Amino acid sequence: MTPEAVEPGLPAANSCARSHRSGPFIVVEVHGEVDLATEELLAEHLLAVTAGPEPDVLVDLRRLDFLDCSGLRVLCRAEARARERGGRLRLVCEGPRVPRLLRASGLMGRFPPLPGIPRDGNAGERR
Repeated sequence: MTPEAVEPGLPAANSCARSHRSGPFIVVEVHGEVDLATEELLAEHLLAVTAGPEPDVLVDLRRLDFLDCSGLRVLCRAEARARERGGRLRLVCEGPRVPRLLRASGLMGRFPPLPGIPRDGNAGERR
């Protein structure tokens, strides 16, 4: 297997996340489990993609198997960092699991989930 090319300014894929550009967005695809043991793998990607001005980040959780409060903390920090830089961070997910966790943690208003990757930069506008 050949390694994937790393896009400039984006971290290399790891066992938890992969980042790439899709139109106007930077997409962080998360897979597997995000918990205390793996949160830094996700944080590495989110820190990099929120570093510039006005980041427009989509965190794709459709391949996620498990997310605990440490993973939610990483998402909250990254969303705050994106907002501080004039950007946004939104979650993409399917099914009831992630929305149920967001409701239970009181974060649904902060992270209203998108059902898929929007085709343009205005879809799901919520600044």
